[in-house]
Amino acid sequence: MKQTLAVKLGQQLKMTPQLQQAIKLLQMSSLELTEEIENALEENPLLEREDEQEMFINDKSPTDIPDFSEGSESDNNQTDNQLEALSELTGKATENNDPEEDGAIQNEWDDNFISGSQSLSHADNDLFDIYEQRASKETLKDHLLWQLELAKLARSDFEIGITIIGSINEDGFLEASVSELLESLPNETLSEVDLDETDIELVLQVIQSFEPVGVAARTLTETLLIQLKNLPETSNRRAEAIELLKQSSDLLAKKDYARMQKKHHLNRAELGETIALIQTLNPTPGCEFGNSESDYVIPDLVAKTKGGKWFVELNPQAVPKIRVSSFYENMLRDSGKRAEKDYLKNNIQDAKWLVRSVQTRHDTLLKVGQKIVEVQQSFFDEGAVAMKPLILSEIADQVGLHESTVSRVTSKKYLATPSGLFELKHFFSSKLASDKGEETSSTAIRALIKKITDEENPQKPLSDSKIVNILKARDIDVARRTVAKYRESLSIPPSNERKRLI
Repeated sequence: MKQTLAVKLGQQLKMTPQLQQAIKLLQMSSLELTEEIENALEENPLLEREDEQEMFINDKSPTDIPDFSEGSESDNNQTDNQLEALSELTGKATENNDPEEDGAIQNEWDDNFISGSQSLSHADNDLFDIYEQRASKETLKDHLLWQLELAKLARSDFEIGITIIGSINEDGFLEASVSELLESLPNETLSEVDLDETDIELVLQVIQSFEPVGVAARTLTETLLIQLKNLPETSNRRAEAIELLKQSSDLLAKKDYARMQKKHHLNRAELGETIALIQTLNPTPGCEFGNSESDYVIPDLVAKTKGGKWFVELNPQAVPKIRVSSFYENMLRDSGKRAEKDYLKNNIQDAKWLVRSVQTRHDTLLKVGQKIVEVQQSFFDEGAVAMKPLILSEIADQVGLHESTVSRVTSKKYLATPSGLFELKHFFSSKLASDKGEETSSTAIRALIKKITDEENPQKPLSDSKIVNILKARDIDVARRTVAKYRESLSIPPSNERKRLI
């Protein structure tokens, strides 16, 4: 067999540990980054917080201590070049951060604020303290069991109560029938006392008297009736509301006001007051108890205004400030033991890389965030209705980064504004062109739809077709099915369900 020699050209990317670390930190949320830094502080003695007081006195003056948080311009450029080299070769973001092939964001980000975020005040433009609070660890079942213990029931009734509470869902509704509850009782309980469905009903009534009011109901009508009966007897239209729910819950669901007026001998104003009272009740009484903990949401950037222009700043409280310990720097210089020197060298290199990678992440985040705010100036002045269409490629071109890098840096990063807390991806949306060639953001259209429905006559709510006509009058040409899709994404019911008597 004749042997041949072939030469093959190829391109291979070898990621340095520093590059791997920089990419890893770039994709992290502020909480994940804080955890990563805390772990590094525990594992690497050459890392320290910048606000820590010096525990040792040495001959080195502060001006002589290297500032590893900044790094040289050449080193920073090298890191940026490595990041961009990786982005160019991959072409797409990793995991779930991939942009679409046309560079546009097809997913239309919700117009709502981050769930649970607090509204911000305009006070003196200082850093807004808007960290989301954790939900209570006590579950609905825990709360009910606590009340059951306080009720001091007989042992058999207590066992029935435990069985009932175990069949209550997160919304506070009982999911099992009385016969099913009886069958699911422990055999030893059934053998001790001769129990029947009446005993189940009696214990169920006890649990239905627990907090939150309306819990352990089997239907929506039942939970509303429980809540009404717990209101003071002097409450306006309480008796009428009870009768309306007992006899005409089907008509109420259909909003058949004419038949309800006739059946219950109520005029328009009286029926309106009765329905208004029912609408104050809680249809899901168990929802006030969190069965899972909410995550903290920490803003990475803060929007501020100066001279009528909006800009962003890094949130200094989002991530601990770290530096390389000058004490160990001096120890490395003065140490004569090889093993000690090798240990210090390895750790000081890791510390430098981490400090540099954190700084690179901050610089990239600030650069991208500032450009987004520059494009969306009208949003901060006028609200969501003034949101401009924006895609990843536009920001990438303006800041000189790859789309995948912009995708990474906008994922799980939040901006605090006087109007609320927003994920950076909120400011990206698809484009819809008008007859005049003007482009409108899908986010702005959703905001307009919400504004239109909020201002409509509740007695004559607007249909999707009428909303289409109103938008056309504003030079926004959208199909009726698009309006319906946007309306549903905003949790706005159709016109027949939005109708109000008063």
